[in-house]
Amino acid sequence: MLAPIILLIPGLVSAQSLLLKGKVTDQKNAPVAGASVSEIRSGMNAMANESGYFQIVIAGDGSYEIVVSAIGYESAIITGVLSGQGRTDTIRVILAQNQVSLDNVVIKVPQKASSINSMIRYQKNSQAVAQVLSSEAIGKSPDKNSGDALKRVTGLSIQEGRYVNVRGLGDRYNQATVNGVLLSSSEPDRKAFSFDLFPVSMVENIVINKTFLPEYSGEWAGGLIQINTKNIPAKNFLDVQVGLGMNTQTINQKFYKSSGGKLDWLGFDDGTRGLPSGFPGKNAFANLSEVEKNNWGKVIAGGDWGSGEKNGLATIGQSLRVNGGLTGRLAGKEVAAIFSGGYNRSLNNLSYHNSFFNINDHKADESFAYNNRKNSEEITIGGLGNFSLKLNDDHEFYFRNLISTKATIHTTRRTGKDYEANASTGEDIRAVENGFKSNILFNTQLGGTHQFRNIDLEVGWFGSFGILDQYIPNQRRLQYNRTTVAGKDEWQALISNTLSQKTGSVFYSTLSDYLYNAGVNLKKSFKTGANKQTVKAGYNLQVKDRLYNARPFAISISGNDQGLKGLDESSIFLPDNFGGSSGFGFDEISGMYYRYMANSILHAGYVQFENSIGKKVDIAWGVRYEHFDQVVGSKEPSDPRYTHSAQGDFLPGVNFTLKLDKITNLRIAASQTVIRPEFRELTGMAFYDFELGATIVGNPNLARTKVTHLDLRYEIYPASGELVTAALFYKHFDNPIEMAFNQSGAGSSNTFNYPDNQSSYAETYGAEIEVRKKLSFIPSLKNLVLHGNFSYIFGSVHYLTDALDRPMQGQSPYLLNLGIDYESKSNGWSGSLLFNQFGRRILYVGNDAVPAVWEAPRPLVDLQLGKEVIGGKGKVTINVTDLLNSPARFYHDLNGDKSYTSRDALVIQRNNGTGISVSFLYKIK
Repeated sequence: MLAPIILLIPGLVSAQSLLLKGKVTDQKNAPVAGASVSEIRSGMNAMANESGYFQIVIAGDGSYEIVVSAIGYESAIITGVLSGQGRTDTIRVILAQNQVSLDNVVIKVPQKASSINSMIRYQKNSQAVAQVLSSEAIGKSPDKNSGDALKRVTGLSIQEGRYVNVRGLGDRYNQATVNGVLLSSSEPDRKAFSFDLFPVSMVENIVINKTFLPEYSGEWAGGLIQINTKNIPAKNFLDVQVGLGMNTQTINQKFYKSSGGKLDWLGFDDGTRGLPSGFPGKNAFANLSEVEKNNWGKVIAGGDWGSGEKNGLATIGQSLRVNGGLTGRLAGKEVAAIFSGGYNRSLNNLSYHNSFFNINDHKADESFAYNNRKNSEEITIGGLGNFSLKLNDDHEFYFRNLISTKATIHTTRRTGKDYEANASTGEDIRAVENGFKSNILFNTQLGGTHQFRNIDLEVGWFGSFGILDQYIPNQRRLQYNRTTVAGKDEWQALISNTLSQKTGSVFYSTLSDYLYNAGVNLKKSFKTGANKQTVKAGYNLQVKDRLYNARPFAISISGNDQGLKGLDESSIFLPDNFGGSSGFGFDEISGMYYRYMANSILHAGYVQFENSIGKKVDIAWGVRYEHFDQVVGSKEPSDPRYTHSAQGDFLPGVNFTLKLDKITNLRIAASQTVIRPEFRELTGMAFYDFELGATIVGNPNLARTKVTHLDLRYEIYPASGELVTAALFYKHFDNPIEMAFNQSGAGSSNTFNYPDNQSSYAETYGAEIEVRKKLSFIPSLKNLVLHGNFSYIFGSVHYLTDALDRPMQGQSPYLLNLGIDYESKSNGWSGSLLFNQFGRRILYVGNDAVPAVWEAPRPLVDLQLGKEVIGGKGKVTINVTDLLNSPARFYHDLNGDKSYTSRDALVIQRNNGTGISVSFLYKIK
């Protein structure tokens, strides 16, 4: 601990050293991050930072001869004598592209923050154990959004196409940022961020930190996922891409959709589904008379509950993307802007089976068995506008804006058996759910970076405002049971004199998160002899406000009018059928937990030291303090919904890098981080999930999780764009949070809840390996690149004195990614073949009476083919996703053999279908 502090002292003594400062750029004025600077006479070395800036100590009389080099560029030799005030000069170094072969690799393109080579170089020079994903790498896959793309990264897997697991840890154990700003949970019923909100066209790169640095958020356990959107361009450009897509399970199949509004194709409800103007609030509605409630029921619930059909060409999806960038000068200052806009509409026909079981002594009896067909229309719209103003090389301001909306319009039609009412033979059922859900993310950020070279100080600051909205209007559910009426089997609506979210229900909800962030970061650099030393310090404030309001309405009937309940979906709830002594009644399901507010305030400060010891050793170490104050449910302590917690944590972190040679690193890291319960996990609200057939309930007694990390990684970077890494890691969790399944719940439904986690702990340890190798050493295979990664993970959970023979929820024992890329500049062809598979993992935790629900492994194979046309200005791309279309299976492992067999109890089985799309990109400028 003392060694790095002692290293700081000589830097203060040598403040009057002769310094040569400069910036390294390419011929298009883009910074060359990581460029090497060597002073020939003294042997001093330096490296350009992310903005291309460097400084190097000059000995003796101030004369110098430096060599500046970078992979992909021709070296430059510059000589001179320091003549500036204080014997400090500032120079500009421009590197030309390298057109010759180096180590059997011909590099013809400049390195960008979006390129594979530059991001691998970033990974090599990072202070932390990190994985990187560039937009170039994403472009070589068929992935449409960030969620799809992240499953390619070492140690990462995806649940439900959008939630990220890092090193086998579920979505709630990871944190997301966009352009350095913390994001909130995008879901009302789980601590998770939906990464499919970010179309790939908006992403410059994604960095996944797997070890903790105090300068970044300390609330994660698996990984900190940093999404960086498109940055300022080096030159003007404009391109347009259009595409068509289909799914093999959708094309030429019946596709059901309920009636909606005129703006459905844009993912917005035009008010057709919304509550009517003047509709009373909760308390006012509760005080209405029965007649008045039924009159409102005629407006809200009255009408046709059926759905129309589409088929053929109507089920083909469309996409449009426009990207552009501008550079210029305004009042003599450099200005630049980049914008991106995208639209994607896809239609899916998901067929799946789901069951729940009563399990006794390894024997499973079904309580219900359903076959479902979910027709969904997904619309994603994203927009980005980033602007910069550079006063000079030292002072720059930026203004970044993004908006992304994703809407899903779905109709789920269900058939099957319900054994809860009749355990011996069961009752035939049919049911339907019509729904619309819209998620909107907006973030605007203003900031700046400032270099004060006379004191070697860099200052960065930012302020941001974000909104995350979720809107669910007029979600309708209706179930029929086949029963005997007057000696005949007839379908009767499952409507009784009680209110239910399961059937005859109309549901509305709004969730609004408002996020306010502000921060300042200071960076002071100096030399101790030939070694660079850096001190960083900063402060971050985040205020988050949430308003959640649900309006669950339900239809009831006091009598047993079998003729009325026997009407089909199109006519059963016509307005004339409400009211009267034998008609339907309409009311709101009461409960204080259907509405809650929440607020959290995070104060975070840090100090971080980055010390170089000789040419071989780098240490990044420090501590972050986070004070988190959270109120959930209500502001009034007397309110039963009220939950308040306030706690401060010191979070230390150290990252040690030993540079064994120019291409090899050995990294050792240790740290502590925290994971806090999300708003929804702390509320007592019960929400019925139609797809699960169960109710989800929170727990106000959850404690925050504290995690201790140990990491070891060995890295080799043999050539540009190549790497070999091997890593070991260990994590210890105090008070882990998991979601558990219970057989008995409110009414006749099962429940999912969060068990008390005090006095529990968990452990996870594993190994990772990643390889990326160009085959250019074989002339006939020079256009191929092989890449792959493998993770093997162990884990155990302990409650009080009991050690459970299972891993943590969402943790896979292994993760495997393999791929081969082809690209030929001479003929314009490109392609990639990608394989992904994860080991079985727990979807839901069980208990003593009910075993856990496991997700079985399944292989994913994706293919992309591309061809440049029109002299390289255009490109045609064909994407095929989930080529094998293997079924996804979720099951109770009744015999404990750790694999799915026909003897196990199959809870869910679904096929997603194979996606096929074709797109055309044209570079206008």
